[in-house]
Amino acid sequence: MTQMVRAAVQTGPRKIEMREFPRPQVGPDDGLLRVEANGICGSDVEIYRGHMGMNRDPFIPGHEPMGIIEELGERAAERWGVQVGDRVALEVIVPCRACGDCLSGNYQACRFRKYGHGVTGIEVAPSLWGGFAEYLYISPTSVLHKIDKTIPVEIAAMYNPLGAGVRWAVDLGGVGLGSTLLVLGAGQRGISAVIAAKAAGASTVIVTGLASDRHKLAVARELGADHTIEVDGENAQDVVETVMDLTGGRGVDVSLEVTPMATQPVLDALKATRHGGTVVLAGLKGGKELPVPTDLFINRALTVKGAFGVDSSANERAIALIESGRFPLEKLHTHTFGLDEVGLAIDTLAGDTDDKSAIHVSVHPSFA
Repeated sequence: MTQMVRAAVQTGPRKIEMREFPRPQVGPDDGLLRVEANGICGSDVEIYRGHMGMNRDPFIPGHEPMGIIEELGERAAERWGVQVGDRVALEVIVPCRACGDCLSGNYQACRFRKYGHGVTGIEVAPSLWGGFAEYLYISPTSVLHKIDKTIPVEIAAMYNPLGAGVRWAVDLGGVGLGSTLLVLGAGQRGISAVIAAKAAGASTVIVTGLASDRHKLAVARELGADHTIEVDGENAQDVVETVMDLTGGRGVDVSLEVTPMATQPVLDALKATRHGGTVVLAGLKGGKELPVPTDLFINRALTVKGAFGVDSSANERAIALIESGRFPLEKLHTHTFGLDEVGLAIDTLAGDTDDKSAIHVSVHPSFA
């Protein structure tokens, strides 16, 4: 049995060190995950760059871990309904499961949570809280979901972005049969929103992206987008004007803004949404302040919602979509990296290398 566990530790902006930690001892209420893969999202990029959310203490990033249960306590197995050898995906939030918010199902608002997968410092025993490691500690209150072991690893690792698409477009946006949706941002979560919206019965889905995102827009069309808009370059189109043309001057029922750091798409979302429609904001801006014309909210009777992460219900439905094989999700996955290449993996997703083709990128500890 391996006594030491290798992990990638972020010690500061753009600083990743490989370190070893003692293999955690598992008791009756917790477990140990052998990490198969951990997807990378836009927030990982901004945290790596130091633009936002940087833990002041060294920590093991990776908040989209999935893999095989290696060890499991007896009470934990009964509580979660899983066993050693099962494949599971973990959520970033580790709630207390006892407060009023947790007991009412609103565990994302838990005020007493102290830990989280991919965000907790290594000084918190047993250190292995993040997915960029060979093994990950499953705490007694972790939230996990079973995934079919026959699904290719890189596809199973998409549970989180696809869960975001389900939660943000369908749950928060209310997209359903016959709905029209504008997705501002053509990354993996934007494209996942296309998939979720089409699965829910949306009639028209429009996706925006940069000229450098042309390959992503092409994949978005392959996975169900009806129209795509380039917002810069020689083929640039005005987002609001184009949306109004495509909807007969009405605007879309729902706009979902998922771009990182950019502020103009927020204004475009507000202006492109019909009277009485819904705007969902999910793209983090690193604390940038944005002058918002609040009269738009009033005069258009808009509902504006902030999208915080992915909850259990959305993850379950995303996993069901993955297991259904209904969509060719392999078109989304572009890059696989090993544990020693975490920095390169993040830079690749960010488009900071010569290779600009990334959409879904994952780190696989066993990949050489």
